[in-house]
Amino acid sequence: MTGIEIDITKYKIHSYNTVIVGSGAAAFNAANSLYELGVKNIAVVTEGMNKGTSRNTGSDKQTYYKMSTSGADGDSPYKMAETLFNGGAMHGDIALVEAALSTMSFYNLKRIGVPFPTDRYAQHIGYKTDHDPYTRASSAGPLTSKYMTECLERQIKLKDIDIFDNYQVISVVKDGEEAAGLLAINLTDINEEDYGFTLFNSTNVIYCTGGPSCIYYSSVFPKSHFGGTGAALEAGVSGINLTEWQYGMASTKFRWNVSGTYQQVLPRYVSTDENMGDERDFLCDYFKSFGQMNDAVFLKGYQWPFDSRKMDDFASSTIDILVYIETQIKGRRVFLDYTKNPSYPGTAESELFTALSKESYDYLANSDALFGTPIERLMKMNPLAIDLYRTNGIDITTEYLEIDVCAQHNNGGLLGDIWWQSNVAGFFPVGEVCGTMGVYRPGGSALNSTQTGGARAALYISKRRKSPPRSLEAFMKAAEPAVKAKLAQAKSVNLGDKTNIMDIRIECQKTMTKFAAFFRAADGIREIMPDFSEKIKSIFEKSQIVSVREISEVFRNYDMLICQYTYLSAMAEYAKKGGQSRGSYVIIEDDGEYSFDSEKLKFKYSIDNKLSGTACVSTYDKVKGTVSHRWDMVRPIPADDSWFENVWSDYRNDKFYY
Repeated sequence: MTGIEIDITKYKIHSYNTVIVGSGAAAFNAANSLYELGVKNIAVVTEGMNKGTSRNTGSDKQTYYKMSTSGADGDSPYKMAETLFNGGAMHGDIALVEAALSTMSFYNLKRIGVPFPTDRYAQHIGYKTDHDPYTRASSAGPLTSKYMTECLERQIKLKDIDIFDNYQVISVVKDGEEAAGLLAINLTDINEEDYGFTLFNSTNVIYCTGGPSCIYYSSVFPKSHFGGTGAALEAGVSGINLTEWQYGMASTKFRWNVSGTYQQVLPRYVSTDENMGDERDFLCDYFKSFGQMNDAVFLKGYQWPFDSRKMDDFASSTIDILVYIETQIKGRRVFLDYTKNPSYPGTAESELFTALSKESYDYLANSDALFGTPIERLMKMNPLAIDLYRTNGIDITTEYLEIDVCAQHNNGGLLGDIWWQSNVAGFFPVGEVCGTMGVYRPGGSALNSTQTGGARAALYISKRRKSPPRSLEAFMKAAEPAVKAKLAQAKSVNLGDKTNIMDIRIECQKTMTKFAAFFRAADGIREIMPDFSEKIKSIFEKSQIVSVREISEVFRNYDMLICQYTYLSAMAEYAKKGGQSRGSYVIIEDDGEYSFDSEKLKFKYSIDNKLSGTACVSTYDKVKGTVSHRWDMVRPIPADDSWFENVWSDYRNDKFYY
């Protein structure tokens, strides 16, 4: 690597105060916030304006979580912070910032056109979401985050902010321990001479690349989205709570959460062999009665994410385990069938409703849906849910909907402080890429974080980091090692008559899904780690491409592998610390408090009650190829002891920004 001679002056260099990476709700809000605070020498860099998760995902009623804005809840920033903090492994000061800025961010979105509903008295009516003691949730429908992204994009285009579309970030340039910019590939100009390498010289980087959707095979992240966490980890940006994900059942052909009414209409769960033969209703093999089985299905609507606390006594997350057995252990395929009612041996179909619990029965009765087949009930309760799939090439009125238990959201991510600045000065991870959330989080709080995080990073930059970028001479000196390293990696890839890029990717993703998703065994995680470590070292030499344009996909695999290895290391560290099942994953144990017993899978587990007051910080060392960990006690919610005159004085004199 070090022997390569380069003339760095031949590479295109763009200079800005701040470069914002990404094209979702987090990135566009950060750009708008900076501009409105007077920092206008900025640019947005993205792999594709229409590829992000927030533009391409949703649910039957996608939620935005903020402080209560209607009724007589008696809510406050401190109370909302308590809800966020009580989820476990979350810093209290960050929780307070998320809460305090939630209404400002929400009303800004409404101001620019997101259609959050109001009643006739102008109240933004709320509802309760998961892990929410108040009615803080709001929704603009299944596509809330898409509307957010589109409205925010219109704002940056009105401001004429520079946009570099089709640029893939492959390295964070550092000057000592400070961010100095980025190295990216211009995806429209990849060539054998410089591989489209383009440099961005900037005082600050706001990194809004979304969660590392690349690391799992069973994923509800849109296929257009990949993430870029690996480049930040390689640069020494620490991760926090990397163990904490949210998993849940989703369709796999068109990636969408099958939550809410998709479950409450009581679809039939079937599994088949690879060729869709040998069809069987598999849930009835485990549940003890028709009513018990359908109550669990119904509750998946409310309790969609897998929850390790909801496996015992035939609770709703039992279904996720049964789907895992079919797909990962038996190698079968699982579908939801809306054309026929579920069945159970020895029980007549006419008993479908009378066998339900009062909660399930009353909900369907109040919805006037105690009739017909699942698709007829869905047509009554939520016809838009049918239209959604039809517009994406799936007609669930006539065909089965293939599903699996999928990675949906990373609650952990890159480390950030109360200004969203990482351990690398000038580098601000915002949105899902930032690990602000703890073990449990209210539904919709992630969308709130895309807005609050960007607002905080922008405010800090406007007060403390407005200086122009480095001189070209200083920047080129800082960037040269990164360019040399990436050029050497690119040149070591084999160019021939076949490609193995996707084979490598899928193999690694499937391994992660089987061993390190919602079902985890410490021994299994430790066993697969050496293979991932070796792949990081050899990925470029063992990659084969048929065109130099595929070099960008090799760098994507490299980014993925760094993520996978770092996340696996954090999971192994958690188990070593004595961590047990919590949040959206189960860890099997030899002598657990609870047990799961089925024909194909028997295991024991316990619910963790000891590590929620700590957070694991993980740092990848690219030289050694290892990951170090430290455990921090979570910071408490700051005491509410402010005196107005003192706060006013500090505010006028900019004393808060440290």
